[in-house]
Amino acid sequence: MRIDLEYGDGRLPVDVPDDVRVVAPGLLYEEPRGLDDPVGATLRALRNPLGSEPLHTLAGPSDRVVIGFPDRVKGGMHATAHRKVAIPLILDELVRAGVKDENVTLVCGMGLHRKNTREEFAAYLGDDLLRRFGPTQIVNHDAEDPAGMVTLPDSELGDAVNFNRRAFEADLTIMLGHTMGNPYGGYSGGYKMPCTGFTGWRSIRAHHSPKTMYRHDFVPVSTRSRFRDQLTAIGQRIEAAMGRPFFLVDAVLNGRSEQMEVVAGTPPEVEAATWARAAERTEVTLEGPPANVLVVGIPRTFHYGPGMGSNPLLMLQGLGSWITRAKKALDERFVVIGASVCDGWFNDAWFPSYRATYDALQEVHEAANLVAFEDDFSTNPEWVHAYREAYAYHPFHGFSMAYMGGVAVRTALEVMIVGATNPGYARGMGARPVPTFEDAMRRAEHLLDAPARALIVPEASKPAVHLSVRA
Repeated sequence: MRIDLEYGDGRLPVDVPDDVRVVAPGLLYEEPRGLDDPVGATLRALRNPLGSEPLHTLAGPSDRVVIGFPDRVKGGMHATAHRKVAIPLILDELVRAGVKDENVTLVCGMGLHRKNTREEFAAYLGDDLLRRFGPTQIVNHDAEDPAGMVTLPDSELGDAVNFNRRAFEADLTIMLGHTMGNPYGGYSGGYKMPCTGFTGWRSIRAHHSPKTMYRHDFVPVSTRSRFRDQLTAIGQRIEAAMGRPFFLVDAVLNGRSEQMEVVAGTPPEVEAATWARAAERTEVTLEGPPANVLVVGIPRTFHYGPGMGSNPLLMLQGLGSWITRAKKALDERFVVIGASVCDGWFNDAWFPSYRATYDALQEVHEAANLVAFEDDFSTNPEWVHAYREAYAYHPFHGFSMAYMGGVAVRTALEVMIVGATNPGYARGMGARPVPTFEDAMRRAEHLLDAPARALIVPEASKPAVHLSVRA
């Protein structure tokens, strides 16, 4: 049969055997329906939280409140998206408690991602909210603002802890999260929201690093890993210093970014409830033997932004991410085939440090050795300024992406890139450029010395599932 793989700005049609397994809703799994009444479900969650009193009882008329919300990478921009539904309802509950609008600040927890523009805020928060709160009340987290961050004692696991001062000093800190499958620690949301969205690069590198990502418990993806333990320890250190827990409002989302469930309350209770519900959508079990070939179609633009599928660091990050999600459905010996235009367009405006990070990778034996460059790159004044003032990704972000790309190189028998228009960039990432998909499949069978049993992900841009095979 013919499958259209995402590729650059279009599609790459490939012919595959009829017995391949295609990772897509309606073919390998069914996408569950969203809630009929997400507004009612969210209000019930706010008034019946887990491990906490109802929201309207947690603040008073003179209290300062921070509402943290995720950036544009997840959650959708439709009328009933979690942010658009939850924030007005939270504000209603705060008004009920006597909290004045002027004492509320909305902070975008973009962590080391690029800051969001006012137009982007309008797209996924709604114009009404932007009319209600001015530019000084809807702001981006700034991990490089010396006055805007607090440094706390290391976590129980010895990791650096720094945190957004507004969120730390507020009388009540509310965090919105999206519980979806994530190659880093199983699911987004929970403690992951404050501990990556509101911390600085030194704290984030504690877990987005080879010493955590190359452990045995990082691949396949799991919530029972050192990575997840580090997030919990950092989050609990922040809560202990604040003297109160975060109040989470997390939505379990399906592949259309529709709410399947909304849960509010303290982080441990919210994580337990949302992960169990999210597993119903995210964990997919396949029949038959494990695959020995993983095929992934990579577009030029997906969740990190334009250039993700042509920037070689992000291209390989996408493949490493899919290995973490699919490893329980793959044979011990497997090959990865990625379809990517791989033309070396880094999108320097959004990712100004990435070209230099790629060049540094050429000077070392493997991605793990990039740690030697972290401090110099992450404090580079030009790149830090671009993060703070020019809507660019933080320079450490490139390292965390390179390390996930290293997962692909370290785990697969070989990584091949089909359709690279500048093959040298594929080689520079430790991958092998191959002219055609047919050539790649023939080489895979030669390397495996066995017929190919392919698992095909035609659209890397779509929300992902976690795969396993039935024993």
